[in-house]
Amino acid sequence: MPDRPILGLQDMEAFVAVAESASFTRAAQRLGTGKSNAGKAVQRLEAHLGTRLFQRTTRAVRLTEDGETYLKAARAALEGLSDAENALAARRTEPAGRVRIDMPSAFGRLFLPALEDVRRSHPKVTLDISLSDKHSDAIAEGWDLVIRIGQLPEQGEMMVRKLCTLRNGLYASPQYLERRGMPTSIEDLENRDAIVFRQAAGTIRPWTLDDGSRQFDFLPPTFAVIVSDGQALVDATVEGFGIAQICNQSAQPHLRAQRLVRVLPEADVEGFPVHALVPSGRDMPKKTRLVLDTLAHLMKQATS
Repeated sequence: MPDRPILGLQDMEAFVAVAESASFTRAAQRLGTGKSNAGKAVQRLEAHLGTRLFQRTTRAVRLTEDGETYLKAARAALEGLSDAENALAARRTEPAGRVRIDMPSAFGRLFLPALEDVRRSHPKVTLDISLSDKHSDAIAEGWDLVIRIGQLPEQGEMMVRKLCTLRNGLYASPQYLERRGMPTSIEDLENRDAIVFRQAAGTIRPWTLDDGSRQFDFLPPTFAVIVSDGQALVDATVEGFGIAQICNQSAQPHLRAQRLVRVLPEADVEGFPVHALVPSGRDMPKKTRLVLDTLAHLMKQATS
C-alpha cells in the first residue's frame, strides 16, 4: 500500500481559521491570503481525509460531524507545535504566542487596561479575548483561560483556581434618584424601578439583600428593564432606568466618575466566587501563566 502524502500545516491552519471564523472570507483576512487560497486548502484537506469537513451554503459555513472531530485534533496538533516552539524560545526570551481568554462581559472590561499593560510589556504575546456572559464549552472551543463567576459544575478536564469572591451592592444613577428619590429602607425598593438579570435558564435572578439580621432573596415587583448581559446591566443603570444589584468591582469606575450612587450600602452581601479554568493534562504555557497571574493579582487588589 503506497504511503499517504504528507499534509501541509498551512492547509490545517486554513481549516482551523475557517472553522473559527465560520467564513472563508474572514479566514482569508485572518491568514493574510486570498479567499480562493483558503478554499483550495480546505479542499486539499478534505481530499486527503476522504470526507467533507464543512457544509457550505450561500449564507453560512458550518462544520460537519467529521469536521467537528477533526477540529479538536487540528487545534491540539497546532497548539502542540506552537507550544513546543514557544517552550524553546522561552529559554532565552519572554513569553510568546496567542492566549485565548473567555471572560464575563462587564467584569472582563474592568481588566482590559491591565491586559493592555501585559501586551505592552510582552509584545510577543497576543491576547484573543471574548467578553460574553454565555457559558462556552472551554474544552471544545479551545480556550486557554476561562473566567467564570458563580458555582462551577464538575470540571474534570480543567484545572480550577479560585481568584476572589465578589461583593454585590445596589446602585442607581444620580438622575434616577433625583427623579424618584433615594430609598431609605428595603421596603422602599418595592416602589422603585428595578433593572434585573435574566439567567441562562430563563429565570430572573433575584437580589440577595441583608436587613441586618439575615440575608434573603428579594424579587422587585416592578421591572424597568430585563437584560441577559452583565455589561447591559451596568449600562442600563448608568442611563437611569432604575436600581440594579451590581458587583461592587464593576460599579467602582462609575462610582468614582459620579455616574452611579450607592443605594442602601448596609444591604450589601457577599456575591459569587470567581474562578479561573485552565485545560489540565499538560504544563501551563508561560504565556497563559503570565495572564492568569496578572488577573489573580488584580482581582485580589479589587476585592481587598
